[in-house]
Amino acid sequence: MMSEQIDAPIVIIGSGFAAYQLIRAIRRSDQTIKIQVFSADNGDDYNKPDLSHVVSKQQLASDLVRASGDELARELNFELHANTYVDSIEPDQHKIMVAGKVYPYAKLVIATGARAFVPPLSGNAVDRIVTLNSLQEYQVAEQELALAKRVLVIGGGLIGTELSMDLATAGKRVITVDPCDQLMANLLPEYIATQLSKQMQQIGVQLALNNKVSSISSSEDCGAFQVELANGESLIVDTVISAAGLQANTQLALQAGLAVKRGIVVDKQMQTTAMDVYALGDCAEIGGKVLAYLQPALVCANALAKTLLGQLTAVVLPAMLVKVKTPLYPIQLAGQAVQQVNRWQLDIDAQGTCVQAFDTDEQLQGFVVAEQHMSKAFGLLKRLGKAPA
Repeated sequence: MMSEQIDAPIVIIGSGFAAYQLIRAIRRSDQTIKIQVFSADNGDDYNKPDLSHVVSKQQLASDLVRASGDELARELNFELHANTYVDSIEPDQHKIMVAGKVYPYAKLVIATGARAFVPPLSGNAVDRIVTLNSLQEYQVAEQELALAKRVLVIGGGLIGTELSMDLATAGKRVITVDPCDQLMANLLPEYIATQLSKQMQQIGVQLALNNKVSSISSSEDCGAFQVELANGESLIVDTVISAAGLQANTQLALQAGLAVKRGIVVDKQMQTTAMDVYALGDCAEIGGKVLAYLQPALVCANALAKTLLGQLTAVVLPAMLVKVKTPLYPIQLAGQAVQQVNRWQLDIDAQGTCVQAFDTDEQLQGFVVAEQHMSKAFGLLKRLGKAPA
C-alpha cells in the first residue's frame, strides 16, 4: 500500500475556479508531479462571475469558454476524466471509486463547489426553475432567457441583485422577491441598500421585499408560469430564476465520514478530518465560514499548492474586497458593515457614498463604498488589516 501511495497522483475532484487555480499554483513550482482531475462536466475553463451579466451582453454559454477542458489539460499537464462522477472516497485506503474502478491517490483534494439553493415550493412547475450557478446551467437556460419578457428572480442577495439589474438592463420586466426588508441584507447597510433599490426601480425592477414565493405552476398563458407569493399576490411570468444562495456539495465527504457542517470542515492547511484529504473552494468551511468568493479561493489554492508539494502552509486570509456587479450603482465592500456595528460614519455627496463601520474599540471593521467613492476602497482596505483564517 505504501508503494502505491508513493507512486499515486494528486487527485482533484472538481474542475471549477478553485481546482484550476490549485493546478496552476502547483505547476508554477512543479511541472511534472502527476495530477488527475475528475470532473462531472466537460471541464471547460470560464469566468463564473460573467454569468451575472450574460443576458445584457447577449452572450451564449460558448462565448464564456476561455479554454476547453482538453486544451487546459494539455497546457497544465494533467489527466482529465471529463463527464465522470466519483462514486465514493475511501480515505483509509487512499483511493476513490469511479464506475467500479479503483483510483489510488497520494493526496486528494475535494473541490466539488456548491449548487444553487432552490427553496421548497409547491406547484407543478418547481422542476422548471432556472439556476445559473454554472456554465452548464446557463447553457440549458440560455434560449429560454433570451425569449423571456417577464422574469421573476427568487433572492435579493448579491447574485440575485446582480442578475436582476442585468435582466432589466436587457429590457426584461423583472420582479425580485426576497424575505428581507432590503436588498443584500447580509452585506449592505440600510442607506446603501435604499439607494440601490431606487436605481433598480428606475430601470423597472419590481421589488417584492418582505415576501416569499409560495408556489409555481404551469399557466395556460402560452407556456408561462403562474407564481403565488406569500402575501397572496399572483403573477404571470415567463421564467423563474432561483438565486437564493448556495449549498456546498458535501455528499462525497459525508459518505466518506469526513466532518461536515455548512461545508467540508478543514483546518488552516485546508486538510479535512481525514489524513491527506483536503477541501477547497465553495465546498470548504474554513474558520467556521464558507467563503464563496474568488479571492479567498485563490489565496487558499496558493497555500494548498505549497502544502501538497511538501511545504506545510497555513492559510492567512487578508481583508478582501467584494465588487458588486451592479453597473448602474456600482458598489465595493469589505469586512463587516452590517452586524455588530457600534458606530457608522456616512459620507454622502453628489459623487456617491462611503459608509464606514466601527467596533466598540473605534477600529474600522468594515466599509461600503458606492459610485465614485469606490476610489477610497483600497485605502480603507489597508486599514482593515489582516485576520488569520
